[in-house]
Amino acid sequence: MILTFLFLAAIVVFICMAFKVVPQQEVYIVERLGRYHATMVAGLNFIIPIIDRVAYKHTLKEIPLDVPSQVCITRDNTQLTVDGIIYFQVTDPKLASYGSSNFVVAITQLAQTTLRSVIGRMELDKTFEERDDINHTVVASLDEAAVSWGVKVLRYEIKDLVPPQEILRAMQAQITAEREKRARIAQSEGIKQEQINLAAGQREAEIQKSQGEAQASINESQGAKVAQINRAEGEAEALRLVAQATAEAIRQVAAAVKEPGGTEAVNLKVAEQYVDAFAKLAKTNNTLIMPANVADIGSLVSAGMSIIKGQNNTLAK
Repeated sequence: MILTFLFLAAIVVFICMAFKVVPQQEVYIVERLGRYHATMVAGLNFIIPIIDRVAYKHTLKEIPLDVPSQVCITRDNTQLTVDGIIYFQVTDPKLASYGSSNFVVAITQLAQTTLRSVIGRMELDKTFEERDDINHTVVASLDEAAVSWGVKVLRYEIKDLVPPQEILRAMQAQITAEREKRARIAQSEGIKQEQINLAAGQREAEIQKSQGEAQASINESQGAKVAQINRAEGEAEALRLVAQATAEAIRQVAAAVKEPGGTEAVNLKVAEQYVDAFAKLAKTNNTLIMPANVADIGSLVSAGMSIIKGQNNTLAK
């Protein structure tokens, strides 16, 4: 009974050892009697216990690996403390198992060596400007060597580039000076542009002012010309109207003279005006030239009538 139980237990243990379940994205390397036999992929797999054994287990996922920080010397003899991170993936589990005793250590050491070589060919300023180029160079070197290890190096990223404190202070002072320089240049450019704008504005104002004064002078001269023309036209019109009125008065006098009794009326009017004019002359002048027969009013009137007759003859003609 005991032997039967032991036999059944041995069978169960044998079955458990014979079947292996491999998780997704993992592979197992099987050795038979110490030699490579097979690569078990994800799923249920069968081996012969005691004869076969799982020697290596590998994950096919992308693996990040920190590269320890190290001191690198640049081309201009400046020390830099550099660390980074590698992303790699196992592509050939057999080579990863037998190509190197420890491919992780091999990749790490090769990454540090390559990084020191690349940085040693650059000056300090270039190491900060060309980090992508450094990363690509390290990846190319690692990928070329890792082919024999069954590993694919996907990318390498520099995490930190730390120069000594003296260099950091000098770089900070340089950056500060450069920023102050840019600020002064920007300020001077602003002042220059302001002066240019002010000069241009003043120039434009002077131009506008001169154009306005010229236009005002033109308008004033035109207005004076128009006023002069209007005044001349008004004076001409006034003279014409006076001439027309005078001619009309003369025509009316001539017509009145031709009427019955017109001559006597005109003679009487002229005699009155003559006497009135003589009286005004006597009042306004201190010196008075009198005719010889001033006492004879009849002769004075006769003289006035003779003048009127002369005027009537002239009008009749």
